[in-house]
Amino acid sequence: MELAVYNKEGEDTGRKVSLNNAIFGIEPNDHAIYLDVKLFLANQRQGTHKSKERWEIRGSTRKIKRQKGTGTARAGSIKSPVFVGGGRIFGPKPRNYSFKLNKKVKHLARISALTYKAKNQNIVVIEDFQMETPKTKEFVEIQKNLQIEGKKSLFVFAETNKQIYLSSRNLQKTKVVTLASLNTYNIMDASVLVFSESSINVLQQNS
Repeated sequence: MELAVYNKEGEDTGRKVSLNNAIFGIEPNDHAIYLDVKLFLANQRQGTHKSKERWEIRGSTRKIKRQKGTGTARAGSIKSPVFVGGGRIFGPKPRNYSFKLNKKVKHLARISALTYKAKNQNIVVIEDFQMETPKTKEFVEIQKNLQIEGKKSLFVFAETNKQIYLSSRNLQKTKVVTLASLNTYNIMDASVLVFSESSINVLQQNS
């Protein structure tokens, strides 16, 4: 598959990029995508949730009523979970939600996600460009020229570009990442992938 390279005015430059079938044309593995996305979301969780158990509740330890003859169940402490304000049985405790995932599985998940985007023709290649100052209006104009305004888009660059990042930061449906931080979740979450010409070349050389 070949993709045309556009400039930031939305014009075809006449150059084309050939997509490597080893990255953009494999048989997608849905389970690998599921595991990698699950790992990404698990790593976003702080895991600091905590509820107090019976022994952590502050209160009197005296026996609140006599053992027998009341006609109700026996009760030995106001901190019992059956009373309002008592401890919680089997409540959440701080924990780490991350788990191990092999590098090969993560790589398979990423190229599977890229394959889906390529098959659905949701990849755009734009020639490398620079922005002298952060201007959101200028970045929105680029999206209009590429006919992706209003779509959830992921811009991928070979290296960090501070001006472009600051220009896109306030746009709710736009995310700018470097090739090094490209992950399966971001790929699947976006409607359109916009690769800079250098980033897609580096991706195909190093994969």
